[in-house]
Amino acid sequence: MLMTGPPGVGKSMIAKRIPTVMPRMTYEECLEVTKIYSIGGRLSKNLPLVTERPFRAPHHTISGAALVGGGNKPMPGELSLAHLGVLFLDEFPEFNKKVLEMLRQPLEDKMVTIDRVGGKFSFPCQVMLIAASNPCPCGYLGSQFHECCCSQTQINHYKNKISGPLMDRIDLNIQVLPVDYKYLSQREKINSISSLEMRAKVESARKKQLDRYDTQSVLFNSQLTPSLIKQYCKLNKEGEKLMKSAFKALSLSARAYSRVIKIARTIADLEDSENIEAIHLAEALSYRMTDGNTKEIGE
Repeated sequence: MLMTGPPGVGKSMIAKRIPTVMPRMTYEECLEVTKIYSIGGRLSKNLPLVTERPFRAPHHTISGAALVGGGNKPMPGELSLAHLGVLFLDEFPEFNKKVLEMLRQPLEDKMVTIDRVGGKFSFPCQVMLIAASNPCPCGYLGSQFHECCCSQTQINHYKNKISGPLMDRIDLNIQVLPVDYKYLSQREKINSISSLEMRAKVESARKKQLDRYDTQSVLFNSQLTPSLIKQYCKLNKEGEKLMKSAFKALSLSARAYSRVIKIARTIADLEDSENIEAIHLAEALSYRMTDGNTKEIGE
């Protein structure tokens, strides 16, 4: 997920809360993460077993080897240390572009493979990548309260630091807007749910997926192959029509098409719907409508 918004709207706070609504780790998952921390020499003597989902937030000056893994004696990087948890990249466009490009293959394969003279080393990296970005270098492009002082050239350069192939691997592109004073001062009641309630919904959706794929080699919607998508993510006539229009209007790649379908399946699971309805698909598509990709979808 990529969150875009001006400074101070709560992007970092949202990212830090995500592990609290993710499903609790199973014993097997705890062992997996503990092994990685043990190899990396990061296991605490007081806590010999990692029981909480990792949250890693490296600074944007990090090197490629430190982020992805490597070195003369290959060690897991931040990407693997976030295995089964969250890797948070704040100030996303400020990271070195070459370092960001190193994420592409591991995010796809869920594995970092490092070749050295002494052998080949593999570290798992099944992470939830959360990135945060300002809309421009000064942070106030489109703001109603602050004037943007960036030139169009600066804005274009800033946005182009995140390549198209990397953006294609981002499932959710969220615009985070400033919170109104009446909500901050609690003068108006906010219709919200607690992290505990949200986690219960997430775990319920997770159980649905585990039951659905009981006879398959996958566990969750995110792991569905193209053939399994056809089997478990069938669209009705209205959904097919919407997807056909969106594919052309948004210039979706084959990868993006699959990701939209899987997100729609997850939205349906969270809403306890057996079938993917057009409204679930529309919500999934809305997360791919970025600044430069806002064509109207329709016949």
